[in-house]
Amino acid sequence: MINFIRTVILNRNFILVFAVIMGMTLGDYAVHIKDYTIFILGLTMVFSTTGIDSKALLPIKKLFKPMLVGTVLNYFLFGAVVLILAWFLMPTEELFMGFVVIVAAPPGVAVIPFSDILKGDIEYSILGVFGAFLASIGIAPILVQFFADGASVSSWSLFILMIKLVLVPLILSRFLLYKPIFKYVAKIRGKVVDWGFAIIIFTAVGMNRDVFFSDPKILMLSSIVLLSATFGIGSLWEIFSKKLGVKYERNITQVLLLTIKSSGFSVVTALTLFGKEAAIPSAILAVIVLLYLLFLSIRLEVKKG
Repeated sequence: MINFIRTVILNRNFILVFAVIMGMTLGDYAVHIKDYTIFILGLTMVFSTTGIDSKALLPIKKLFKPMLVGTVLNYFLFGAVVLILAWFLMPTEELFMGFVVIVAAPPGVAVIPFSDILKGDIEYSILGVFGAFLASIGIAPILVQFFADGASVSSWSLFILMIKLVLVPLILSRFLLYKPIFKYVAKIRGKVVDWGFAIIIFTAVGMNRDVFFSDPKILMLSSIVLLSATFGIGSLWEIFSKKLGVKYERNITQVLLLTIKSSGFSVVTALTLFGKEAAIPSAILAVIVLLYLLFLSIRLEVKKG
């Protein structure tokens, strides 16, 4: 019984659901964590990017196509759906900027392990995630600055933020891959990443719990945008890709590259740049991405079984 409880508590899905519930019930404490979220995210990103194996990035010439595909899917296709819907549906500029930040965020590193779980192309997922990560350093400042519409957000400060939250953790993670160190890192990596993102999601939900309880309209409209950008466009891409003759392994990995964003990253960036209201879409995104990954996992099990 103790082992069962321990397994449940350490389960990624349980941890994220627990974070949302705690945000709803104990959200008053979230304000005390807000100023530390950027450091929590930095540490979490260091451990999560150890999933990008340096060896898979060689030789260099094989990088370009998956990197390009990952970037186009994760920013341009996903971004077009989200920004068009959010532009028409969001009642305030802060909420719309929350969606801009989601589009600007790099893909979730969960793309890599879930490519494995869903029997996808793991190497392709590593290359696609790596490419989109690098692209985010340039794309995010340009995208946010374009839509910020005179807000006191400079391209340079955004660029530095991307360096701190993407490039620096990616570089530091290379040291953790050193064999004598990695054997210890591998034991705690999953817990650090899961609980790091959980704390960030708790903060976003907690700081906005009054909206979740008192303004169901915002919750509903945000959910429409994000469900369309995950379940909707993911299903359409699967059908389109299959018609082009793309094999399942590559197809499902492309679906993940298309639909999975780093909600932890977008929460922290939205809070830092535009305030707590802008973090609402990212908090909802965390829940919807979790539901989508569960849906894909259960669907595979049903097909197998």
